[in-house]
Amino acid sequence: MKLKLVRHLWGVDLTAGFDRHLPRWREVGYEAVEVPPRSVPDRAALLAFLKANDLGLVVQAFTNDAKPGGSVKEHLSSLQAQLDDSLDARPLFFSVHSGSDTWTVTQAEDFYGAALEMERHMGVTIAHETHRMRYFANPWATRAILERFPALKLTCDLSHWVCVAERLLEDCGGIIALAARHCHHVHARVGYEEGPQVPDPRAPEWSRHLAAHEGWWEQIWRAQVQNGMAVSTLTPEFGPPPYLHTLPFTQAPVADLADICDWIASRQVQRCARTTTSARDSSGHLRPEHV
Repeated sequence: MKLKLVRHLWGVDLTAGFDRHLPRWREVGYEAVEVPPRSVPDRAALLAFLKANDLGLVVQAFTNDAKPGGSVKEHLSSLQAQLDDSLDARPLFFSVHSGSDTWTVTQAEDFYGAALEMERHMGVTIAHETHRMRYFANPWATRAILERFPALKLTCDLSHWVCVAERLLEDCGGIIALAARHCHHVHARVGYEEGPQVPDPRAPEWSRHLAAHEGWWEQIWRAQVQNGMAVSTLTPEFGPPPYLHTLPFTQAPVADLADICDWIASRQVQRCARTTTSARDSSGHLRPEHV
């Protein structure tokens, strides 16, 4: 199985255009970008840049425009509008912050059932992110919906679960295995018990947290091989301040954001190759995955 690297544009300085970043992205091996097109000042320039450089697009969407709460109808209407807005860009898939952590199970079932029908009707792929403030903010709420809807796909960012659960998910092995079987896309960020992003994953004091997250990503890749996927996608989704820690008073970042993202990305290419080679040996032939 091939790992396709995706570069997010969160915290990327675009004032001088996209081209200034291309050499570095090429060197690391990114093959797509992940961004909500509505957030880019010049959407046409973005799409032209991607086409000229043979880069794919993962569209981020935010149901109810990232406002807390909201009804099922409001979230579905928002999702539909954002899908419609981006179809002409021919995205690889949609990675969506979906639902609300205020919902009942019944509301969540109504939403995710309708979202699956929307996905089938439009012929697109939607991966719902495990993200705070959303219905999939914690492992236990997520498990109930995944068991109800076997076809549902996830963008797994387990750093959020670590923060919300305030532990390294030692008691969530079964739920993580279930999420791995549903995982379509990985947001590779390392969280800790008190926050969704460690200051610098390269630092030895965070080695235990890095090892836990990398173990989960390996579990996801093995599940994807077993599901017959030939291509997996990963975004090293470390973010700028306030996600990235800063020094008091000066607000100087404690690490270089691009360096962290590139380090995580390069490291996972090697780890995925080792993991999936052994997994493939026991799973037979792989089928192409439409990503």
